[in-house]
Parts: sequence; structure tokens; C-alpha cells
Amino acid sequence: MRIAQLANFVGPASGGMRTAITALGRGYVEAGAERLLVVPGPTDTVTEGPDGTVVQVRAPRVYSGYRLVVEPWRVVDVLERFGPTSIEVNDKLTLLLVARWARRRGVGTVLFSHERLDDMVAMLTRMDPTRHPVALLNKVLVRSFDRLVVTSDYAEREFRTAAGAVGCPVTRVPLGVDLATFRPPATPVPTREPHPGGGPLRLALVGRLSREKSPHLAVGAAVELHRRGVPVRLDVYGDGPHRPELEELAGGAPVVFHGFVTAREELAARIGEADVALSVCPGETFGLAVLEALACGTPVVTADTGGAGELVDAASGRRAAPTPTAVADAVLDLARRPRELTRVAARRRAEQFTWAASVQAMLEVHAGAGGLVRQPA
Repeated sequence: MRIAQLANFVGPASGGMRTAITALGRGYVEAGAERLLVVPGPTDTVTEGPDGTVVQVRAPRVYSGYRLVVEPWRVVDVLERFGPTSIEVNDKLTLLLVARWARRRGVGTVLFSHERLDDMVAMLTRMDPTRHPVALLNKVLVRSFDRLVVTSDYAEREFRTAAGAVGCPVTRVPLGVDLATFRPPATPVPTREPHPGGGPLRLALVGRLSREKSPHLAVGAAVELHRRGVPVRLDVYGDGPHRPELEELAGGAPVVFHGFVTAREELAARIGEADVALSVCPGETFGLAVLEALACGTPVVTADTGGAGELVDAASGRRAAPTPTAVADAVLDLARRPRELTRVAARRRAEQFTWAASVQAMLEVHAGAGGLVRQPA
């Protein structure tokens, strides 16, 4: 099996996608497949390593650190040389030329959907989801690719009607978490009650500080708790274009912005020190940050819409309406539960999501992709 993974429009906010591509690619190689990864970069380079071949295609910087391959035929040239048995595309917008090339060659194509564009566009533009052009794009996608992969029921709902109309299979493959790196602290965290004299209640937010990730909800919840007189501290790990706006929103509330934490072990330790982690984006299709917090034994409050809410159960977290008041209420509910029980439940929930299971499911998708190649329209 020769699997080509393609990623375009790569930048600082693609951390979750990058983590998934890396973990899956490493698993493909460990399973005996040949793996090629093609990404945009500042120069043309080819790197051989234990996780396969990485080809960087020269691409311009187009937005806030993002690079985009604007000459997709150069990606086709790379694929011609590699000769893949299947292609996994991790971008919905820019690589349709590759899908058409693959169909002419009888090579199976898999579109891995990392985001739900209809809700994301609606969140960013305030536009009625029924009136923006994403539905038309989805009709093009299900006709262009032989198979779609999504990570949650929430993500799958975007494609059900369009994919069903043309017989394009949609497979749900939940992602995994690095259970060795993200683990509970060796020293138990002391119990902190959410009332004066027992705090502060420690909250953690990990992620890109940009509007599509809804960090304003988490900061707003901390402000609301502070307004109620609850001793609280929100530690924010990550950076992004809306940090100044968030700092202004925090005002005099105890919200500490630490910036991006490079070392994953250090990040895991800091998450493990928190009483509750916040991951409240209502348009998240999966939520690797949720799994990483759960793996550290930290219960999570998520939004009651989106895919992240599918990762927590009643014992390991709470789902809340995407408002600061509702999130604050959910935090207090979690904080009142016995600490030792929620930490054990959080870890057990994370252990249900392994990269080994994700890799096996994706290998089965790739093995069957060739047999699903449809004739060019």
C-alpha cells in the first residue's frame, strides 16, 4: 500500500490537523505502508525519515502565517513520481485538480474533513447557514472524491444529504490521543472548593486565540465567575490574532495569558494542574484539546453543539450552551463533584480514543478506496 497524504493551507492554526496527519502517517508506516506527505512551504525540499517521505512544495504566504500551494499541478508532478495506491486529501478547497487526476488514473481518493465549513462560515460571517455557498461546495466534493472521512456525528451531518444523493460513502473515524504524553500528574492535585476561602478554582484553556475557536466564551465564563465572587483563575495556553481583544475582555478578572507552550510534556503538566478545562467552541468537529485534557485527568466543559461534546460523558465533563453564563454554571457543577472520581473518569474516557484504533480504521478506508473509484463525470 502506498498512501499519499496531502495538506494545503497550512499555518499556525492547523495544530490539530497537523497532529492528526502526523500520528496517522506514523501509524501507516508502522503497519508496513509506504507513506508520502506533501505540504506547502517556503522552498522545495524532500526529506526522508522514519515516518516516510515528506515533500515540501514552494508556496506563497497568503494569510497570517498560512501558506497555500497555488500551483496544484506541481503536487500532481510529485504524485506521478510516487505512484500512490490511494490519496488522502486534508483540504477541501484547493486540491480538486488532484482528485480529477487520480480519478483518471484509477487511484482512490479519500477526503478527510477536519472542519465543518457551513457552521464555521456562519460563525465568522454571521450569515444564515442556509444562504451561504458551502452546500454547493459540498455537492462538488462528494462528486469529486471516492470516499469521505469525518471524525464525529456532528461532522457527518454536513454531508449526509449530498453524499447520499450520489452514493459517496462517508466513514466516521474518531481521532486518538497520545496517552503517554498526556497523563495525570504523578502528585495528586489538591481538592479546591468553589467558594471563598477554598480557591482559587483553576481553569485551563488550550487553543488558538482566534474567533473560529470561540476563546471569548471561555474568557467570558471566567469573568462571570469572578463577578459572582468565586475565587477563580483561568490559565490560557495559546496565541492568536484576538489575544488583545481577549485581554481587554478579561479586564480585572484573574485571566493569565501564557502564550504558546512548545513542549507537549510541559503543556500536559499544566493541564493536569487544572480543576476544569474549557473547550467550548460550538463549531468544533472533534476536539483534540478535549481528549488531551481528559487524558491528563482533567474534566472538561464543552459546548452542547459541535463534535467536542461527543467526547465527554456524564462522569468526565459537562456540556453547556455556548454562553458565558451557562459555561460558568457548568464549571461550578463539575467543581462540586468529588475530585478523585472526576479525574479517574476523565482518564478512562480518554483511554477509549487511541491512535492505534484510528490508524486501523484509516488503513481499512485506504484499502477499500481503490475499489470505490468512480468513473470521471
